[in-house]
Amino acid sequence: MLFIRSLLGNIWIYGVIAFSVIFSSVFGWFWPQRWHMYWWNHMILPAIIWGMRVFGGLKVEFRGLQYLSDNAVYACKHESAWETYVLTSVVDKATMILKKELTYIPFFGWSAALYGLIPVDRSAGASAMKKMLVAAKKKVVEGRPIIIFPEGHRVPAGTCQKYKPGFLFLAQNLDMPIIPVALNSGMFWPRSSFKHIPGKIIVEFMPPMHIEGDKNKFIDEVQKRIEDKCAELNQEAMHNYPACKVNYHGK
Repeated sequence: MLFIRSLLGNIWIYGVIAFSVIFSSVFGWFWPQRWHMYWWNHMILPAIIWGMRVFGGLKVEFRGLQYLSDNAVYACKHESAWETYVLTSVVDKATMILKKELTYIPFFGWSAALYGLIPVDRSAGASAMKKMLVAAKKKVVEGRPIIIFPEGHRVPAGTCQKYKPGFLFLAQNLDMPIIPVALNSGMFWPRSSFKHIPGKIIVEFMPPMHIEGDKNKFIDEVQKRIEDKCAELNQEAMHNYPACKVNYHGK
């Protein structure tokens, strides 16, 4: 049964995405960017979330919605492909920082460019940071908040890697607060996994943090808040959905 549900869920998710990136890559050149954003955030992403729930049994709960702001950098835990498909459905108008290699994928890369996602070449060092900032400033002028994954890539649930300073660099130079975002998506749909464990994925937005004091200590504090909350959400998931314990890699 789990295999069938996962199969149907994956067919739905990737089928909808494939159709959407092809459609938007063809017709998006003739739309204002706000139409492209509306297409994804209010039509495609809700359809994906619906299919995840109906076929894969993946429900979602957003907590801390009172902290949402158009004027913020969202520093988000990254455990699954799930959050890359869902976050902008609730952080309306947001743009994401993504690795440049993804923009080379036919249709997906074109659609990402039309949506206004910000690519970064992680091998380019300081010059990449400067280009990322220039692009981010343009988005902020348009009233678009920024979503960034401080670890740089997906990690297994229950684990973490040292947060990279890119999110702090952006927040400082854009003069914006940081909103930490915790989640437990990796408990139900881990990276590089075909199986979806039915259950409720929780995304929790936390109070905004304003940059102060030593930079390294501030980064450590952001990491601590996110990781501590993720630990709570992981424990809640294992209590309510014991089957998801197979995807937990913590101690």
